[in-house]
Amino acid sequence: MDSLIIRGGNRLEGVLTASGAKNAALPILAATLLTSGVCSLRSVPVLRDITTMLTLLASLGAKTARREDGKVLIESDSVQEFTAPYDLVKTMRASILVLGPLLARHGQARVSFPGGCAIGSRPVDLHIRALEAMGAAITIEGGYIVASAPEGLKGVDFTFDTVTVGGTENAVMAASLAAGTSVLRNVAREPEIVDLVRFLRAMGAHIEGEGSDTVTVQGVATLNGAPYEVMPDRIEVGTYLVAAAATG
Repeated sequence: MDSLIIRGGNRLEGVLTASGAKNAALPILAATLLTSGVCSLRSVPVLRDITTMLTLLASLGAKTARREDGKVLIESDSVQEFTAPYDLVKTMRASILVLGPLLARHGQARVSFPGGCAIGSRPVDLHIRALEAMGAAITIEGGYIVASAPEGLKGVDFTFDTVTVGGTENAVMAASLAAGTSVLRNVAREPEIVDLVRFLRAMGAHIEGEGSDTVTVQGVATLNGAPYEVMPDRIEVGTYLVAAAATG
């Protein structure tokens, strides 16, 4: 059994660079499906879930690459597959975040449930209700969410029954390409939501209210590729701050 031996008593000080936040990077990676342009992302952490998301994007037809300088490049102009298979989704629940972007840009999506089709209330029901309110037709078939919007999504005034981070992310991404204005109420306020909105805005989206419980999105016809740096991991930063404070 491995063990850590810590000899304390020394003051901790110095300068360091925090890793990018995984929970900010995952929705940002999914959001690259909203554009045919090239997105150049910095501070994307090297983690299993990130690798899985990049694999999922590649399986849909996106071109992905991590350069030696750490930048992740994604180009989604050649996406022609719209199914997120169970083999990938089962290892990462954030795979559901490709649902909104695929539906908004391509008018169709087929995304597996992480654990198949559960009976009763599902964690993704809030995602589904928001997209249905925008005009999507959604059914559950063999453990997959099958969604279509052949005439595109439309702006909506929608209130989430319960605050949901993933549901907020999916709805904001989908609304970015919907026709008209969407007002999303009782949304999540996490910094990762704010970071996603900043990336979408860098791509050309018109969004206001991030960080509050109501977000307004004015849909646009297309979004552009953009460079962006993922926010630092706030848990990692907090850990270092506590360690420094505890050692004087």
